[in-house]
Amino acid sequence: MTDRPSPSGRQPSPAGVWSAHVITLFPKAFPGLLSESLTGRALAEGLWQLQTTDLRAHGEGRHRNVDDTPAGGGAGMVLRADVMGRAIEAAQTGAPAGRPLIYASPRGRPFDQAMAQELAAGPGVTLICGRFEGLDERVIDHFGVREVSLGDFILTGGEIAAMAMIDATVRLLPGVLGNAASTEDESFSAGLLEHPQYTRPAEWRGHAIPEVLLSGNHARINEWRQAQAEALTRERRPDLWRAWLAGRDGGEEGGG
Repeated sequence: MTDRPSPSGRQPSPAGVWSAHVITLFPKAFPGLLSESLTGRALAEGLWQLQTTDLRAHGEGRHRNVDDTPAGGGAGMVLRADVMGRAIEAAQTGAPAGRPLIYASPRGRPFDQAMAQELAAGPGVTLICGRFEGLDERVIDHFGVREVSLGDFILTGGEIAAMAMIDATVRLLPGVLGNAASTEDESFSAGLLEHPQYTRPAEWRGHAIPEVLLSGNHARINEWRQAQAEALTRERRPDLWRAWLAGRDGGEEGGG
């Protein structure tokens, strides 16, 4: 068996525990930063589970080759369909129904907060970490793989992207943050960027905390935060601003 159990020493995920399974050429890269802070504590407490499948263990021949030259010619190498197919089948053995199979790819649908919430609401996720020029298209078609992108840039491999997606999802699981309200006011949760945050000291190097935040008037504070969130979104993310306006106007019309 090529699977690595979670660093907490637990066996494969019991029913009901959210689990992430990562197919990678570098299983020792995990859990990495996921073992630190809140995600690490939640992992140790069994609030979620992590396993890896070593792609190299499913390679071809004596040297466990996982890639070959592109059909039709071209630069670089492509991950082989037969090798990845075996790895996927090993990773999916015993997986709970409904656990999606996601491939970190720059041509995929952008990963966002809504997708993190969707994944957190399910039983877990299996993530494929690509390398080289990518993955044989037949694997994507055969297994119904969902391609997901972190943005319009290229990484050396999918491991960092996988960690980012896992982190964004795990923090939404019940009990991980300890305060469910913490996720409700964050950027993207309501379609807007988050308002500015302040804490002690009340004045620092000539910069004071806005007076309204020290007023104790929660209605005024909420109004200020909403106005700040709208202004920041309008200025920095016009795409989000347009979507938020469309959703707001549509909601108002639908509500009569």
